[in-house]
Amino acid sequence: MSSAGDRDRITGARPSSAIAALRQFARPRAAQPCDLCGSPLDPQHRHLLNPAQRRILCACPACVILLSGGPGSRFRQIPARAELWPEFSLSDAQWQALQIPIDLAFFLRSTPLDKIVALYPAPGGAIQSSPPPQAWEELAAKNPRLKELEADTEALLVNRIRGASEVYRAPIDECYRLAGLIRLSWRGWSGGAEMWDQVNQFFRELKEKSERGREGRDA
Repeated sequence: MSSAGDRDRITGARPSSAIAALRQFARPRAAQPCDLCGSPLDPQHRHLLNPAQRRILCACPACVILLSGGPGSRFRQIPARAELWPEFSLSDAQWQALQIPIDLAFFLRSTPLDKIVALYPAPGGAIQSSPPPQAWEELAAKNPRLKELEADTEALLVNRIRGASEVYRAPIDECYRLAGLIRLSWRGWSGGAEMWDQVNQFFRELKEKSERGREGRDA
């Protein structure tokens, strides 16, 4: 089990700031100003990540082009793609070796921390832990596609809840949106029927997004 000292919230900000960030990705995506220049945004706008602060920003097309990807840029564009990886090999023993206390988590390579970090949803917000390096290396050896994940902006999203066996390559904003909807809709000891319905709906939509992307690649 990961030590308590090795866990923290999604961001290093105060709890109120972290909850505000979760609310941003849990609520429906409506038109709003660009976080960088204030221009109106389309509902299906893109996001930029500030890796140093682990802060996600809503961005207009001009800011995406101007502020991300260049040498020395503070921002990284978050990919829109999501891929279901049905061939991914993850046994029960390998999952236990990663020391995640629940059956839902996402894993990413943090360049500021220079290591793999895991985050898993909880009623009080997403919790961060550090998987044992050997366990991750063994998983990566069996699954070379892990090398395809873009550092900071893409995650390995694992859903093993209630008998599910789904592994996704997922954009980090979608992962935080999942953590946010769990945080905001959790009721009682077990989360409540409404929360679980939202989680199931999230994964239905993510799977549909993966299928649309595969059809586009195969066309």
